[in-house]
This record gives sequence, C-alpha cells and structure tokens, in this order.
Amino acid sequence: MEKFKTRQEMANEFGVSTKTFCRWLKREGVLLSKGLISIKDQEEIYTLFGKPYDQK
Repeated sequence: MEKFKTRQEMANEFGVSTKTFCRWLKREGVLLSKGLISIKDQEEIYTLFGKPYDQK
C-alpha cells in the first residue's frame, strides 16, 4: 500500500542526504508543499529520477 512519505524517507530511497535530494528537486523545478510528500508528487519524482531499488 502506498503512503505519504517524508523528504528524509525519499532521500534514503535514493541513497542521498535530504539536502542533496532537495537540491535535485529544486534543479528540476519540482515545488512541493510543506509536510509529507503526496503519492502524486512521489510519482512525479520517480518519473524524473527513476524508481530506486527497494532495499527492504
């Protein structure tokens, strides 16, 4: 089941720091509202950067 995620959770998926993840988003022009990242926004991020390997 998909869920909203924090920026830290998304950064961890890509194996980068939150700061680097936020820089990637800014560079690509992705504007997120404060708080958790919605499923729709997650899908946009995965489209831009590819879906990282799930290490769980």
